[in-house]
Amino acid sequence: MNGVGAAGVACSKSVMAAGVRKIVGFDQTGALYEGRTEHMNWVKDWYARNTNPDREKGTVHDVIKGADVFFGLSAPGVIDETDLKNMRKDPIVFAMANPIPEIMPEEAEGLVAVMATGRSDVTNQINNVLCFPGIFRGALNCRASRINEAMKLAAANAIADIILPEELYPDYIIPSVFDRRVAEAVAARVEDAAYETGVARRERATSDSEF
Repeated sequence: MNGVGAAGVACSKSVMAAGVRKIVGFDQTGALYEGRTEHMNWVKDWYARNTNPDREKGTVHDVIKGADVFFGLSAPGVIDETDLKNMRKDPIVFAMANPIPEIMPEEAEGLVAVMATGRSDVTNQINNVLCFPGIFRGALNCRASRINEAMKLAAANAIADIILPEELYPDYIIPSVFDRRVAEAVAARVEDAAYETGVARRERATSDSEF
């Protein structure tokens, strides 16, 4: 996870909620690990305690070796073709710095199984517009007291499930930001998650309810 600002931390929490256990985050100083003292704050302290179980140190170029997935929420040109070659076979790369990602899709071609960016001019555009209208609609529908990790994970799963198994291809892993099915699907799953986790404050509607 290159970049541990608001986006990097939020993405890390989401994949942790999905069951991922080995995440290593990087800032401009290098890997975050428990016990690091240089350029830390309370957020990075939390991150260091809850990720990087092997306390790996060094630069992203050091630790990316053998990695399955690269998340970039940082700056342009952070990694290169050599880094991709050093990852495990068929790696997944989400390079989301905009407008110039951590590595350009044409540089990654043939070296990755899946490539996604935040750009609208290439396939697999990752954009938060896919989630926030539906998340807010679902939260408002049930008068949720807060938006928790289970609700965020539900939103992610709803977005992923828009793509049917027979439609899933390396260059089509996520629906378009213009897909009208997304907001409704996300709202429904988020609302369900709010009820399941006890943060909904409105009684769930039934078939014979006044709602």
